[in-house]
Amino acid sequence: MCFLFESFKSWKAYCIDQSVSLPDSVIEYECEQKNANPESINAGMLRAYSVMKDAVKTGLTKEMKSRSGMIDNGAKKVFNYSLPVLSPEFQRLISRALAAKEVNSCMGRVVAAPTAGASGILPGTMVTLQEIHNLTDQEIIKGLLVGAGIALIIEQKASLAGAVGGCQAETGSAAAMASGAIVFCLGGTIEQVFNAVAITIQCMLGLVCDPVAGLVEVPCVVRNASAASIAFSSAQIALAQVDSVIPVDECIEAMGEIGASMESRYKETALGGLAATLTGQTISEKVLIQDIEILPDNDLSE
Repeated sequence: MCFLFESFKSWKAYCIDQSVSLPDSVIEYECEQKNANPESINAGMLRAYSVMKDAVKTGLTKEMKSRSGMIDNGAKKVFNYSLPVLSPEFQRLISRALAAKEVNSCMGRVVAAPTAGASGILPGTMVTLQEIHNLTDQEIIKGLLVGAGIALIIEQKASLAGAVGGCQAETGSAAAMASGAIVFCLGGTIEQVFNAVAITIQCMLGLVCDPVAGLVEVPCVVRNASAASIAFSSAQIALAQVDSVIPVDECIEAMGEIGASMESRYKETALGGLAATLTGQTISEKVLIQDIEILPDNDLSE
């Protein structure tokens, strides 16, 4: 019987008792639950990572302007800006996370990891990590498998959906997946991987989902960039063996409790937060009118 990803505590105990690695335990789960085999799982993960890399490349080389006009080639502007705030690596990290998410907002092909609204975080972090540390695709795949296991537990103990738990459930979960993956890829222990997840969640608790005009564009795209940076900072802290103090399972439970108590207007309804501002409402009205005008009149065609 495979491990069913009920908690981080039991995940650690299973890997130690069975003498298996974190990614191998996820492969076992996939094999049993989906009647798959390790080879097909590896091939699928390689395809997914290829799509992630393509999304980053597309967002940095193609025209990225959404129909609403709110997204207008922001990733390229950041990537090509002459003054790095911290370092060229940080600048590339931010621009890549923006790029992949802009592809989603412009109806391109992305990997929902774990959701389309958070689809820039893992591509931005893993492509940058691979570049900085000269990692192979196979090493990155192992990290992504760890991220998948993290998401499985978050899904059970809290939620991955903005409509259920706010943006903390989407970008927060993606950042947690990324931070755990980063630590694993850099040789961290199970304890350090889970500590990175706990620290990330602590940083993302309470983030509301308030998409302007109901579109996954503003503030969603820039949140992918900030979440990517939080993933790296949490990984750095965890690798240095700084304790999260609150165990990772309790952090996830806190996220679930906050999501359950969050008012519905802050959970993807576009009724609160930035969506409810004067500018947000003006954009919403404009977008709605544009959508109505472009709809075909079926009565006239008949």
